[in-house]
Amino acid sequence: MTERGTISVNTENIFPIIKKFLYSDTDIFLRELVANATDATQKIKRLASLGEYKQELGDLKIEVVLDKEKKQIRILDRGIGMTAEEIKKYINQIAFSGATEFLEKYKTAEDAQTIIGKFGLGFYSAFMVADKVEILTKSYQEEAEAAHWVCNGTTEFEITKADKHERGTEVILHIQQESEEFLDKWKIRSILRKYCRFMPIPIVFDGETINETTPIWTKKPSELTDEDYLKFYKELYPAEENPLFWIHLNVDYPFNLTGVLYFPKIKNDITRHKDKIQLYCRQVFITDEVKDIVPEFLMLLHGVIDSPDIPLNVSRSYLQSDSNVKKINSYITRKVAEKLEELFKNDRSSFEAKWESLGLFVKYGMITEDKFYEKAIKFALVENLDKQKFTLDEYKEKVAPNQTDKNHKVVFLYTTDPPKQDAYIQSAKKRSYDVLVLDDVLIDAHWVNRIEQKLDGVSLKRVDADIIDKLIEKEQKPLSVLSDSETERVKEIFKKAIGDDKATVEVVPMPTDEMPVVITQPEFMRRMQDMYTGSGMLGAGKLPSFHNISVNANHAVVHRILRTIDEEKQTQLAKQAYDLALLAQNMLKGSDLTKFIERSISLL
Repeated sequence: MTERGTISVNTENIFPIIKKFLYSDTDIFLRELVANATDATQKIKRLASLGEYKQELGDLKIEVVLDKEKKQIRILDRGIGMTAEEIKKYINQIAFSGATEFLEKYKTAEDAQTIIGKFGLGFYSAFMVADKVEILTKSYQEEAEAAHWVCNGTTEFEITKADKHERGTEVILHIQQESEEFLDKWKIRSILRKYCRFMPIPIVFDGETINETTPIWTKKPSELTDEDYLKFYKELYPAEENPLFWIHLNVDYPFNLTGVLYFPKIKNDITRHKDKIQLYCRQVFITDEVKDIVPEFLMLLHGVIDSPDIPLNVSRSYLQSDSNVKKINSYITRKVAEKLEELFKNDRSSFEAKWESLGLFVKYGMITEDKFYEKAIKFALVENLDKQKFTLDEYKEKVAPNQTDKNHKVVFLYTTDPPKQDAYIQSAKKRSYDVLVLDDVLIDAHWVNRIEQKLDGVSLKRVDADIIDKLIEKEQKPLSVLSDSETERVKEIFKKAIGDDKATVEVVPMPTDEMPVVITQPEFMRRMQDMYTGSGMLGAGKLPSFHNISVNANHAVVHRILRTIDEEKQTQLAKQAYDLALLAQNMLKGSDLTKFIERSISLL
């Protein structure tokens, strides 16, 4: 007997919607169908374990068969199967999912949450590549008749009795002409490897089992060795160096989540390390674009997250608003922070040795996540020119006796380029000041701002942001040996030599062993430029450049210039002293540098 009918949908034709809007990636039709077969197989295993099914289970593998001549792809399982009535219920009524009824019946079973069936809408992804789909199925129920369902891509279907003796389901796709690329066995194999690589039921294609049914995140950490974790990492990322360490995630309340996250050896290229976390739903690959599930700074991690609380097909807006996703986000942040704190406390020397890679990651997290900052402040490290590492509290305690200014602020001096800023570093060292190295252009400018906002009584200043006595102002200031009139005269001489009416020249008392002229860029201006440059923002180079020119009132060279009677020679000497200051800042280039060299030779 043949039964004909119409698929119950709330629109004239669901298939154009499926093809155009519902799924953005054509490849996932195979993921959906194999996932259905997996769920059906897990259900029969569960029924057998509960005593509801007493027959032999047999070989529970799933087979994917490609027939290029017939232009068919077949997916076969020995799962729970369906009756004709169940086909009408689960397949023809598109909005219905068999999971609700199944879970209600077995809600007392310990792991019912893990066997949610997805018969329903996901099945219809088959019509993305097929113009006709058949289902041959026989239910596990005794006396159940096998059924044959056929649909040619319209809302009309046909159900007849089938000649099928074994329990399970076979889905046959008749591939449409424009989708014949899916008749290539290497294409099918690559899709299966991508989406089904870790599914919990063996999947056989072209005589080969293509999946690992028990990946490490499904096991207990006590069952695994370091070698197991490293082997799995190499399977996921063959070209990467071994990771620094890893975190095994396992939580079942208030949401379900398992996974393993690895800390890679991060260099200065952040983009090379991003988008390496793979998201799974019950061992079925969903995506490696996890931006809305994982906090931005954790995108630098590698590894796997698996959660049945994140459905296979979801929109960006769903992820951004879903409460479980937000909880998962917070949980991962907390676990990562706890792991880092544990490593710091248990083996500080090892933690310090890994700081080159960890530093970028930790600083990134402190900038973007308040909750992470609260924990990371305990183990975030700074390093000085002597290669010594300190927590921020330790460093504050170290430098406070000598680097507290008249306003009771502890000043952290830092360099972003030790060779280039060496003259300024030496000035700091003459005062026995300590200098930090913060030379990561990608992150440190932003991190400095964050630290300064959060740390009470601390100010951060780059060593070349001003003359040293202004960077850390004390109550007692150096005295000038010049009179007021001499000071004004020196200012005039240098402004004339510089030849720029807009240049800001000040004559200030400094120790005699400092440079005769010092060029500095105010901290706020320089920091803004660093942030723009580090962010790669357009127009960063067009920010106005503003520098202070400080002439040392107590330097012998300045006194000699003041006493020089020959006005041309006086201007020449002042220009030479100014160019030396430019040279110290790596600002003397092109024809100005050539003229400086020629003038130096002349003066010699």
